[in-house]
Amino acid sequence: MEWVERKVLADSDAIGRMLRRIAHELLERNRGPDGLALVGIRTGGDYLAKRLQQLVSDIESVTVPLGSVDITLYRDDLLRGMANPEVGPTDLPFSLADKTIVLVDDVLYTGRTVRAALDAMMDFGRPRAVQLAVLVDRGQRELPIRADYVGLAVETSEVESIKVQLIETDDVDQVVLRDRGKQDKQDEPSQGEGMR
Repeated sequence: MEWVERKVLADSDAIGRMLRRIAHELLERNRGPDGLALVGIRTGGDYLAKRLQQLVSDIESVTVPLGSVDITLYRDDLLRGMANPEVGPTDLPFSLADKTIVLVDDVLYTGRTVRAALDAMMDFGRPRAVQLAVLVDRGQRELPIRADYVGLAVETSEVESIKVQLIETDDVDQVVLRDRGKQDKQDEPSQGEGMR
């Protein structure tokens, strides 16, 4: 059974609007950029955090600090089915102390990725506060984690998946709803990661 694309939920223009809205919301909620830093969860969140940094700079003419966190070694499923986990770099080139960190990810699903990112980040220091920005919230939470900023909320079933494709890795910006099913001849095989 392959992942089969069923519907494009957001195209490039829609993703751009979502990110602009999130940038404005986080600036409004935090009364400007002072004390803010963006940390992307590798890899999709990393690219989105960079875009948010540029949008904040366009709005406020200030460049907020930007970092990224790799969660591979903090996953609670590391010992189950991951033969050779690829560990990427965590890059936090600023002190977390006295900062409000906006953790950025592409898809919020069970909450386990965010929990792992919090654990990974706390090994580098204790921020004043942590907020969560996600492009897509697909529901089905297993942990009590809620996003502060959401581009698109969509309820999905356990046999469905959300695939966020970004120009940096996929040559296209779009959010795609997929499900498991027999692939029609006209359907192209879907690429990317498993269910998030």
